[in-house]
Amino acid sequence: MSILTLHPLAPFAAEVSGIDLTQPLAADQVKAIERAMDEHAVLVFRKQPLTQDQQITFAKYFGPLDLGFRRVRGGPHRLDYAELADISNVKVDGQIAEREHAKIVGNIANQLWHSDSSFQKPRAKYSMLSAVTVPQHGGQTEYADLRLAYDTLPPDLQQRVQGRVAVHYALHSRFMLGDTHYTEEQRQMIEPVTWPLVQTDPRTGRHILFVGVHAAEVEGMTLAEGRMLLMDLLEHATQRERVYRHEWQVGDLVMWDNTSTVHRGRHYDFSERREMRRATTEEV
Repeated sequence: MSILTLHPLAPFAAEVSGIDLTQPLAADQVKAIERAMDEHAVLVFRKQPLTQDQQITFAKYFGPLDLGFRRVRGGPHRLDYAELADISNVKVDGQIAEREHAKIVGNIANQLWHSDSSFQKPRAKYSMLSAVTVPQHGGQTEYADLRLAYDTLPPDLQQRVQGRVAVHYALHSRFMLGDTHYTEEQRQMIEPVTWPLVQTDPRTGRHILFVGVHAAEVEGMTLAEGRMLLMDLLEHATQRERVYRHEWQVGDLVMWDNTSTVHRGRHYDFSERREMRRATTEEV
């Protein structure tokens, strides 16, 4: 049986070796990955070129799979599984999308700090993003630790956010970018949900400052005051010293905990092909 070895990349991120994700995992290997996620929240697996079948099999070890934004967008899908998010600039016909295409809007929306599916209940737990094709420059993914974000809040701000509840809405970030071409049915398909700004991880007992771009307002505050608070908190959470930037290589798989991190993609030349596949599990 292979032994899982961790090599720290940041206080909350680690590279994993000693495991082959293309093969079925034993129960103790799954538990070892879960324990590593509790400690680090972001795990990097290098040289793991998974097929779609293998990525789905790996994701299912950690819970039921999440459809996420496909519940709203729907439409044609070029991957074999609806549960695999096509994080790419490639259309269904295999051609690179034009700048006005919805795929490019999605790429730009991914450049905002967010947690996957925070706009629904159950929300996302683990995301597993596999690199198929990477551009020559750019396209990195950055991660920030929401546990460290809470730990480093000034005492007066910790007191201010305690007991506060934020409203998360699936299309909030899209509306910010001018992407408003949704039917009323699509707008209502995923209703807004609420999450406390301060949460406690049930597995580790650590406090979490649960913020991100899907948070649209704060209950009990005016819209302007609440949004300014949310922007200030997100700015605090994503200070450079609290960010891990992943430089993608083909065959990488990065796994992260959406309940204790936020992430964002970085800009790349949209005329270059970039193909990533993401499987995501629901929180249980």
